[in-house]
Amino acid sequence: MAIRTCFFDMGNVLVYFSHDRMCSNIAQLSGLEIADVRRFLMEDGRQWAMERGELSEADFFAQLKSVSDKSFTLPELQNAAANIFWLNESIIPILEELKSQSIRMVLLSNTSITHLRYIEQNFRILEFMDDRIASFEVGAMKPSPVIFEAALNKAGCEPSECFYTDDIAAYIDQARMMGIQSAIFTTSNDLRQALVTAGALPHNAH
Repeated sequence: MAIRTCFFDMGNVLVYFSHDRMCSNIAQLSGLEIADVRRFLMEDGRQWAMERGELSEADFFAQLKSVSDKSFTLPELQNAAANIFWLNESIIPILEELKSQSIRMVLLSNTSITHLRYIEQNFRILEFMDDRIASFEVGAMKPSPVIFEAALNKAGCEPSECFYTDDIAAYIDQARMMGIQSAIFTTSNDLRQALVTAGALPHNAH
């Protein structure tokens, strides 16, 4: 059965990112130690609460201000939290090729509004996407079946007509359980080969 829709993870597929850089940026802004920022953000679960849409930017700002002695603004915090990405330039020819084959492309990402907005404003990569499923908008994160069901609702075709790539094996496993053809992302060359194998792209590279 032909592939009609491709789902793409964002982090470490379309763009690369560094949580270490995020913690360092916020530490510099807030005057906190990096280890304390990591605990505040990651270990206490605030980053994941933002990615589930449970914690707003304003609430995160207020909570960080309450433990910091330094003065900073919400826009400064948004930039510190999101200036952590760089483009995976090698994937762009694959997206162009899929577009030329009229294959629908949908973003499927665990992300916060802060991160998604920054990528939309600073890169053009998301312009390739025909639609998106962002965890903060659906209130569920991969590997929850809920977010994959939301993606399939946007696909407009059968699970077997969908292809998905992500750098995290547990998410790939869940997608396969739901009947989606999937391949773990390692390199753009390997992704293209997986798309050829799945029948989404022709053998000859453009």
